[in-house]
Amino acid sequence: MTMLVMKFGGASLGTSAGLSQVLNVIADESANWEQLLVVVSALDGVTDMLLDAAHFARIDHPRGYRRIAANLRTRHLALIDQLPLDRPDRNTLQANIDQLISSLLDDCKLIAKNLNEELSPRHSDTVVAVGERLSALIIAALLRQNDIRAVAVDGTDVLITDDVHGNANPEIAATAQRVNAVVLPLLQRNMIPVVTGFIGATSGGATTTLGRGGTDYTASVISALLGAGELWVWADVDGMLSADPRRQRNARVIPRLSYSEAADLAYFGARILHARMIAPLAEAGLPLRIKNIFHPKRAGTLVAGKSGDRQPDIKAVTSIQGLSLRRPVSGSLAGVTRLVGNTLFKTLGMRSEVLIASQSSNSSFICLVIPTSIGIDGVDRLQRALEAKMAEYPEKMPWEIETVSLVTAVGGRLHRSPELLSRVLASLDGIELGGIALGASNCSVTVALAEEDSREALARIHDMIVKSGSNSA
Repeated sequence: MTMLVMKFGGASLGTSAGLSQVLNVIADESANWEQLLVVVSALDGVTDMLLDAAHFARIDHPRGYRRIAANLRTRHLALIDQLPLDRPDRNTLQANIDQLISSLLDDCKLIAKNLNEELSPRHSDTVVAVGERLSALIIAALLRQNDIRAVAVDGTDVLITDDVHGNANPEIAATAQRVNAVVLPLLQRNMIPVVTGFIGATSGGATTTLGRGGTDYTASVISALLGAGELWVWADVDGMLSADPRRQRNARVIPRLSYSEAADLAYFGARILHARMIAPLAEAGLPLRIKNIFHPKRAGTLVAGKSGDRQPDIKAVTSIQGLSLRRPVSGSLAGVTRLVGNTLFKTLGMRSEVLIASQSSNSSFICLVIPTSIGIDGVDRLQRALEAKMAEYPEKMPWEIETVSLVTAVGGRLHRSPELLSRVLASLDGIELGGIALGASNCSVTVALAEEDSREALARIHDMIVKSGSNSA
């Protein structure tokens, strides 16, 4: 049977106009596919509000988290008031929302009773999970009101993960069993499961989250396990763009990307996709389309296949924060790499990924990528944790730690074109570079530079892309 999985982001769900578009898209595609499954994010900005509530709870500030809870209730109730719902359905939905808000307040009170120096990711996961649950309830109710059989499905009942709270990884075998037990029967009864993205649970039932943008990851894992025909990610832009449109006004839609190119774009800062979502799709050979919810007829971007069947090119440029470590002596990097890895895992729940490691006769340099999935304060948290840890070993660890920008040009078969790589570097003439790395996928080249130089570097590389016209086909 043909199956389509669609993921809707927070920008699609936050207004009645956006919800009308979601309804229209689902209604249209239900006529084109035998089975549909929907994965939803929280409304735009809600996850940040919930994290703020958790932080207020950590410092035992009940007025702060109660105010956020009241604002969330008001926002969601105001949204459903604008929807064409019958009174019984509206009353049921309001009662369900009130129940979730009450649960949120209980979780905040629990955090306040267990005050720690840092907010536990285990506790914050429980709080932020409320956002997706609210969205799923609203979408499912809207579909049912329009004679589309749908039911909200909690991600904790489907996605089984490890216990790395805040940045969990799905346990595929256990998740496959849950998908077959919970989701498949609904599809076989011609119902549309509306699954909460971003959240899962350990085998013991503790709520986890997959990191920023994790709804994409939920959708890709479920799509691959169900053997879907395609996965469509709906956003408020026309597809993957050649640069962040907030920084480059002439950014253009990229019609097609290979799996490796899309993965590198996501990993190096393109926020429209979660970096880890591509691997399950590539393994299954499952096409991904990124489309604009407000312009559904536009083609968007297709992600499929490999990049080895065409000429080398540069399609996009991104930037992301990183940390550089430098010391004025040479020698083994094993000790500092191990220390960085342990600190990163303890602080942010992820393993270290060294992008650049270089040495000369009198200096050593290491540069780390800091994924966007760790949140807006992740770099500062990691830098503080590293500085504190290295202070314990002043003689062995005379490392200077700095925040840097990592600007990455993404394209295909870059290892086959030194001339193309030289053009990227030549475009940065006059900008001081701290390090250079060709990605292992051969789809990216990254330069480390000072944060104040990143905007200029982005503009120059993007100008090169636009002039070459390499992503126009």
